[in-house]
Amino acid sequence: MPSHKINIGNVELVSLSDGNGDREPTFMFPDSSMEIWRAEFGELLDGAGHLHPRYGSVAVRSGGKLILVDTGLQAPGATLIDDMKAKGIDPGDIDLVVLTHLHPDHVGWNLTNGQPTFPNARYLAPRSDWEYWTQPAVLQGAEHVTNQVLPLDKLNILDLMDSDYQVTDELTTVSTPGHTPGHMSIMISSGGQRGYILGDVAHNPAQAHHTDWNPVFDIQPDLSRQTRHQVLDHLEAEEITVSAGHFPDPGFGKFVRQGGRRVWQGI
Repeated sequence: MPSHKINIGNVELVSLSDGNGDREPTFMFPDSSMEIWRAEFGELLDGAGHLHPRYGSVAVRSGGKLILVDTGLQAPGATLIDDMKAKGIDPGDIDLVVLTHLHPDHVGWNLTNGQPTFPNARYLAPRSDWEYWTQPAVLQGAEHVTNQVLPLDKLNILDLMDSDYQVTDELTTVSTPGHTPGHMSIMISSGGQRGYILGDVAHNPAQAHHTDWNPVFDIQPDLSRQTRHQVLDHLEAEEITVSAGHFPDPGFGKFVRQGGRRVWQGI
């Protein structure tokens, strides 16, 4: 059984989950077809032919800090806090919460009943995403931002970050826009090893080969596709270990070449 914990040099990553969604593949990826899903990725489908994307987060120990990357959805039946505790992580011990972007399934546990879920943490969000989501025309349709992001600013516990932001000496943000305008990933460099926290550059292992497939949730589809190709090409060429939040549990693996195709190889 794959481990929920890996190390990149001196950095420890602990895979966390807030549960799973339930989606028809062709709704989630409009350019795909059920014929391809059944022929190539049947192991990712349930008996009804549905996908169950994981609402994944990852806890990172780096530079003496405990960092939580993304905070799930906090939907009915959400499991993030219980999963954290089961894996030895106390919400009160989180020093930093880093948000790769401001979609609902990445900010859902920022607050609980109006209070910070991680009471001793500062929260970091991409500046470009903040600027996009707080536009009046966008904000009026973004209840999750009103409820789970804006209060952080009012409490003075939110900092905005740009690309190449040094979270710690071992963690650096990378601009990977398209899924949202300010979407960021995180490069890990420690002890001569490298890792990469993907965020939503890709949502499913099928995109390793079908890299043109955009999820319906992309705000800038053409840019998202361009970013995905660039990032996955780089991760494959450099054999970099990846943490992918929506991929099957625990979401650790590499993009590798097999039989003339790029595939996701879980570890």
